[in-house]
Amino acid sequence: MKLQGQIVDIYNRRIFKGEITIQNGKIRSIEETDHELNHFILPGFIDAHIHIESSMLVPSEFARLAVKHGTVATVSDPHEIANVLGIEGVEFMIDNGKKVPFKFNFGAPSCVPATAFESAGATIDSEGIRKLLENPEIKYLAEMMNYPGVLFDDPEVMKKLEWAKHFNKPVDGHAPGVLGDDITKYINAGITTDHECFTYEEGLEKLQKGMKILIREGSAAKNFEVLIDLLPQHFENMMFCSDDKHPDDLLLHHINHLCARAVAKDMDIFKVLQVACINPVKHYDLDVGTLNVGDAADFIVVEDLKTFKTIQTYSDGQLVFDEGASLIGRVSFKNLNNFNTSKKDVSDFRFESTSKNIRVIEAMEGQLVTNEIMVSSSIKDGNLVSNVENDILKMTVVNRYQNQPPAIAFIKNFGLKTGAIASSVGHDSHNIIAVGASDEAICKAVNLLIENKGGICAVSDSEEQILPLPVAGIMSDQDGKTVGKQYAALDHMAKELGSTLKAPYMTLSFMALLVIPALKLSDKGLFNGKDFKFTSVEID
Repeated sequence: MKLQGQIVDIYNRRIFKGEITIQNGKIRSIEETDHELNHFILPGFIDAHIHIESSMLVPSEFARLAVKHGTVATVSDPHEIANVLGIEGVEFMIDNGKKVPFKFNFGAPSCVPATAFESAGATIDSEGIRKLLENPEIKYLAEMMNYPGVLFDDPEVMKKLEWAKHFNKPVDGHAPGVLGDDITKYINAGITTDHECFTYEEGLEKLQKGMKILIREGSAAKNFEVLIDLLPQHFENMMFCSDDKHPDDLLLHHINHLCARAVAKDMDIFKVLQVACINPVKHYDLDVGTLNVGDAADFIVVEDLKTFKTIQTYSDGQLVFDEGASLIGRVSFKNLNNFNTSKKDVSDFRFESTSKNIRVIEAMEGQLVTNEIMVSSSIKDGNLVSNVENDILKMTVVNRYQNQPPAIAFIKNFGLKTGAIASSVGHDSHNIIAVGASDEAICKAVNLLIENKGGICAVSDSEEQILPLPVAGIMSDQDGKTVGKQYAALDHMAKELGSTLKAPYMTLSFMALLVIPALKLSDKGLFNGKDFKFTSVEID
């Protein structure tokens, strides 16, 4: 097969009229030749850190959408399904991904469970990490979120890091706000990347100390604007990622959108494309072509180098997207799950109290970090309740693996005036998480998820909507377009109930992520992520 166009040679910083010859899935030759074609041929885009599960799609369905945006590969941490199903879940992701012409590169989840302060569905210890890393399908040790374990030389954490060194596989980091001597020790433990930089200064320090920094732009956490100005000087040590991307966003764009935004800031096209297409291949030693003779024929054809609108996508020389249509077919798979809790009563969500003041989680738009604030209590018949007028809403995390009393806390900035929203996508252990204007609405939403053994939902006095997630309680068994539309409808309903957040469900899913400060809620109680210990809702 031969293909002509404007060849984008990132390595030699040149664009020329040329022809590519493909044979047996490899690039046999690239030659300069005269023609009148104005489209551009360049290496495919790579998402350098993503949890496929957050798209609510299984890998094969994720691929069908991603190729539309010129993505040919991902560096994927199957941490979410591992917290539900352990190694069996990781193997499901690998097997499902191998059924389609797309290059998933999975890591060994390093923190299952993420902390000892929550209930997960599985545990992967250092011996489990060894078994995963010896598998050639596993490319790296995935994000070491337990940075306190690294800083305090936790024996089990250190064993996991040693196994990564033994198998000569890179280690991903996760160290939000960790600086100074602490980040130096973290890096010296062999950790090579970070996608959790919230400020320019944080990114710069980590780059200067030898880390690779990922510019993340997901559905909730958005760090592009604060980090992008690092790219011109540090492009050799940066990558693009989405981390967590919900299905409605994936329908619209992927890494191509970050390239377009960077070029719109007048950044050098070759530097931008090195970040998007080359650096992940080098860092993780991926079997992904970068448009050289002898490489796998993984490349894309785009209309221009401003919008990066994809015309065609090729994987190992196979045309997988063409003129608006994904050519990857649906594949069959078996639904796995782990959902073992019974329906709840409204009384389960009472919080008996006489306290005048309470400690409240303040959610932040576009961030995973939260603030800790103190507010006056709203008590009715001895029960701490939502204060809708002041946007202080009751939230709960319900253990979905066994019957336990729900944990209760309060949160600001969700904005609901009535009803409730809930999700069994609750990072990292994926218990049920809900927020609502009343105990009755919260109970109704939680029970809707329990009945369906997973999903995301919204309820009001007169209406209930749910997107079922029967695969591990975090992924759908439907196609991406269907899931994207259902998700968009739920997002719309949440906003009709009063939510002012851009991505209320994505933000909700991170309110149980204990490794990101300041306050979060696990199924065991309110947690202070700065001190790494439980704290009380009541202040006096």
